[in-house]
Amino acid sequence: MNSKKHLGHTARKRFGQNFLHDNNVIQNIVAAIYPQSNQFLVEIGPGLGALTEPVAEQVERLTVLELDRDLAERLRHHPFLHQKLSVIETDAMQFDFSGLYEQEHLAEKGQKCVCSVTCRIIFPRR
Repeated sequence: MNSKKHLGHTARKRFGQNFLHDNNVIQNIVAAIYPQSNQFLVEIGPGLGALTEPVAEQVERLTVLELDRDLAERLRHHPFLHQKLSVIETDAMQFDFSGLYEQEHLAEKGQKCVCSVTCRIIFPRR
């Protein structure tokens, strides 16, 4: 991983950060997610918001789980999306998703959980 800054943020190796920046890739992922306005969506590891921004434009509300406190803070103060976003600063590998789904009464609603998975999650250190 290089140490290039992305929108003023230096990628942190310990989090396995690798930020999406190719608009064609982003558009293809958002199309595959197919967000609907009435869905409850959870995004794991939103990072700098490459997927968050286009997805949030299409839904009423979006919950994001971000481990990096600096990125979580950036999202809380996003100039256009802060009112649509619920930012939870946590490790998604330890998070109680069932509690969130119960809180949101998701048995009656459509729901999706989306993420751009890092190698840190797929191949955790032993």
